[in-house]
Amino acid sequence: MPLDPRDRGLAYGDGVFETVRVTASGKSPLWARHRARLYGGLQTLGIAQPSESTLQAALDAGVAALGGEPGVVKLTVTRGVGGRGYLPPQSAQPTVLWQTSTLPEWSERQRREGLALGLCQTPLYPDPLAGYKHLNRLAQVMARREVAQQGWDEGLLLSTRRQPLEATSMNLFARFADHWWMPDLAAAGAGVEGVMQGHLRDTLRHGGEKVVCDLRPLSQLRTAEGLFLCNSVVGVLAVRKLAQWHWPVLASVRELQQSTETFLAGSLKG
Repeated sequence: MPLDPRDRGLAYGDGVFETVRVTASGKSPLWARHRARLYGGLQTLGIAQPSESTLQAALDAGVAALGGEPGVVKLTVTRGVGGRGYLPPQSAQPTVLWQTSTLPEWSERQRREGLALGLCQTPLYPDPLAGYKHLNRLAQVMARREVAQQGWDEGLLLSTRRQPLEATSMNLFARFADHWWMPDLAAAGAGVEGVMQGHLRDTLRHGGEKVVCDLRPLSQLRTAEGLFLCNSVVGVLAVRKLAQWHWPVLASVRELQQSTETFLAGSLKG
């Protein structure tokens, strides 16, 4: 069914989405985290929440369309069709959409040797909807255009205070002498706390590793032993270069990459 041009998701970005990786057997290992974040975004926006059975049916339809191949199902929920103007109607029926895609391809060299990052000029400003995958992603669109124009593998987005926050579509981790570090996006009021980021944070802590979450100046990355990026679709990708700084691919990052890929393939419980 075609999307109604009066849909508020199309007109105003009035909605949220989740991009869910599924296995060849149709499983989605991080679905519980995706669902929780989606419902959190809908609650914050005041959008009527579709039932879990409705969401599950949309996910199942996407899985069926993949035809037994691993891939990605994107679920989008908008407020639905509304009248002219910004004020949402008092009663609106949410629109639930799904679409599929194949898994993104990263070369074997990129996965083995790490990514080359650049510093994006577009900062991430504080956002009252930070943390959720709402449909207004123009800052990421601008940053991704810059990545393509500069020929980088990915781009690092900074706060207005020049603090590293996240890549255009992945979260950032760094390894220091005695701990792992991740930016405190909630404190920054910007960025999206990824479901893979949360999974890895919990996995590391359950394994006895120290994980620190705070905001630090960009210059502190120079003293890191290694960096990696992650999201729920690609898993873990090491960073070998950011501007003029270089890092080795750590054995610990390689282990995380391999265990995460096994988990996303549905062969390992989280």
